[in-house]
Amino acid sequence: MTATPSTWDYDHYDAAEERLRESLCTLGNGYFATRGALPECAADDVHYPGTYVAGCYNRLTSAVSGREVENEDMVNLPNWLPLRFRTAGGDWLTPDTAEVLDHRQTVHLDSGVLERLTRFGLDGERVLSVRQLRLVHMADPHLAALRTEFTVEGGPADLEVEAALDGGVTNSGVPRYRDLDGHHLTHVHTDGADDGTVWLRCRTRTSDIRIGMAARTTADAPVTAAREHLCVTQRAALRAEPGRTVTVDKVVALHTSRDPAISDPLQAAVDRVAEAPGFEDLLVSHRTAWGQLWRRAELRVPGEAGSILRLHLFHVLQTLSPHTADLDVGVPARGLHGEAYRGHVFWDELFVLPYLNLHFPEVSRALLHYRHRRLEKAGTAARAIGRRGALYPWQSGSDGREETQQLHLNPRSGRWLPDHSHLQHHVGSAIAYNVWQYCEASGDAEFLHTKGAEMLLQIARFWADSATWDEHLGRHRIRGVVGPDEYHEAYPGADRPGLDDNAYTNVTAAWVLSRTLEVLDDLPAPRRRELVERTALDDAELEQWDSVSRTLHVPFHEGVVSQFEGYGDLAELDWARYRERYGDIRRLDRVLEAENDSVNNYQASKQADVLMLGYLFSPAELRSLFRRLGYTLDERTWQRTVDHYLARTSHGSTLSGLVHGWILARARRAEAWTYFQEALKGDVADLQGGTTGEGIHLGAMAGTLDLVQRGLTGLETRAGALWLDPVPLPELSSYGFSVRYQGHWGVRFRLEHGRLEIAVPAAGPLPIDVRLPDREVRLRPGDTCRLVLPD
Repeated sequence: MTATPSTWDYDHYDAAEERLRESLCTLGNGYFATRGALPECAADDVHYPGTYVAGCYNRLTSAVSGREVENEDMVNLPNWLPLRFRTAGGDWLTPDTAEVLDHRQTVHLDSGVLERLTRFGLDGERVLSVRQLRLVHMADPHLAALRTEFTVEGGPADLEVEAALDGGVTNSGVPRYRDLDGHHLTHVHTDGADDGTVWLRCRTRTSDIRIGMAARTTADAPVTAAREHLCVTQRAALRAEPGRTVTVDKVVALHTSRDPAISDPLQAAVDRVAEAPGFEDLLVSHRTAWGQLWRRAELRVPGEAGSILRLHLFHVLQTLSPHTADLDVGVPARGLHGEAYRGHVFWDELFVLPYLNLHFPEVSRALLHYRHRRLEKAGTAARAIGRRGALYPWQSGSDGREETQQLHLNPRSGRWLPDHSHLQHHVGSAIAYNVWQYCEASGDAEFLHTKGAEMLLQIARFWADSATWDEHLGRHRIRGVVGPDEYHEAYPGADRPGLDDNAYTNVTAAWVLSRTLEVLDDLPAPRRRELVERTALDDAELEQWDSVSRTLHVPFHEGVVSQFEGYGDLAELDWARYRERYGDIRRLDRVLEAENDSVNNYQASKQADVLMLGYLFSPAELRSLFRRLGYTLDERTWQRTVDHYLARTSHGSTLSGLVHGWILARARRAEAWTYFQEALKGDVADLQGGTTGEGIHLGAMAGTLDLVQRGLTGLETRAGALWLDPVPLPELSSYGFSVRYQGHWGVRFRLEHGRLEIAVPAAGPLPIDVRLPDREVRLRPGDTCRLVLPD
């Protein structure tokens, strides 16, 4: 593999690496995406073509370990890719069955095009070169196209080419899910029209989403159509002469019944593909759309880090583009790149929206609308456990109910185990945090005063109602939760899941309560009256919120913040022994369970938990939060806390290196680069051992972008100003980017060896106030300032 800021290139064929490549070569446009599988290869143990439409889910029930288990999945839709070829009368050619002389697959990041070039040896004398260009159109989100060029060397060849739309697909891309029912599509019908268009329609089995797909295939020869079971094909016979390239173009349109402004998805797809221009014109408009995205998300980072960051940005934009702003969807944790986590929405938006806020605020707003539309369902979930307010699910899908699996498989032991991660109630705080961050960055007071305030109020209400008073401690406590660590779900030997006073949960709950009180105070009087009347909010409840926000218990042990009450009483793990025995112990929980032990017994974390507080809040804000709670968090205490958990974390999540790199940039700068590198390479090097082939880790990808954008610059959008407190790493001391801030399009930042340059575009509304630790600057539209940073 070789990488540049504009290309991501694989220069040989390797079946063992194909799933990883397919994920990293996925093309999408925010509406749908297709994995980078070779068009001539069907789904098997090596290849997995998959096409996913954002928000398209279906629910099925499966028998697992003697129990009926219901799961909702993002659906693998009919495969539009198939295009296979052979010499007349011969076998179909694939890299797995034919002689491969050369193979190269390149993602052109600037233009959003996947290029493939393979040279097949035919008979010892002749060589067939196959070049393909693929795009999932960024200007028209319902179109995709594939151009295939055949060139023969050493003698002429008669070629047979077959293109297809295949409705016989299932969800089978994740091996550990294969015991579950993956047959989501039904009522597959196919046919063709007189104009050379073929089509396929089907629907999902329980969610009843109708899908329409149409294709137009053109070639340097007549094209004929044929219907087969669950698919429709188009065939052409081509004569390839040495030195003359023959071309086959396939243009596809995709619609579902969830799309706005259509009547029938099949008719919409047929009409769209009929009106679509040829491949060359599609390529031009596609490149133009990508060029506009790159300008809005400008990022200039040198070296290998810059190349990987460009790839990360590419995949973020393919999953969450401006087209997403028109959809009712959340942030799929694994992108639109595979079926891991069943396409569900977790808290990963916590790592994604802060980046989008400063480039595509309309997308952030749409993603928050997804949460607001499910506020009623979150209220139902809270009432189901006897609480007021809103309890958002740890995993969300179509309608906002809890989608977290009841059982999960440990591949090491082969056992299905209870899954208690639905107790991660802190997802509500993540949503509240994103509401606030979006409104601060965009200046969207309308959203804050309406939907934002409604979500904040109900999340705050849930936290206040979850807190119980402990007379012995003289503090409020939140019991029976699971923190971000995820390893610890219960106390050793306990007969019920849940932990008490998770520090991250309690501190973020206090933040939600105090921030919501501020928002309510600042609401325009008529709006505040409406909200109070609708929610039956009274002064006594507000007083309770204020009290809880000041008295939530934060446990400590040995001079450090405890992950939860009783954490310091757990046994220490012999890390050296386990590393020597198993090597990679990122998934320490699986290792211990396979030994009939439990990670619940040890001071061992999967990923950042307490340290997440330093990721969300600047040092000054975090100290202020602890002061409000009646605790002192001085620099020495925080440093001891960082050291303590750094030595006891297995980094079993791609988010772990990201958060630790962010924290260490300020706490122990010399080590920060190591963790930043792990975050950068989590997917491109598949550090989690096979997981990237099931879908990228979108939160980690967006988080690395935000580490450069906000983490190392100390950039905050707060109190109507841009706050900066740069801590450039020696390995990344010179780079540049631009942001969109409260109506200013393209505010440019450039760090260059101890100097910071800020340029405000001439066409802007009001001046921007910039605040650094040692000075304040006001920049008017058209101004540029250059600041020397303190050592």
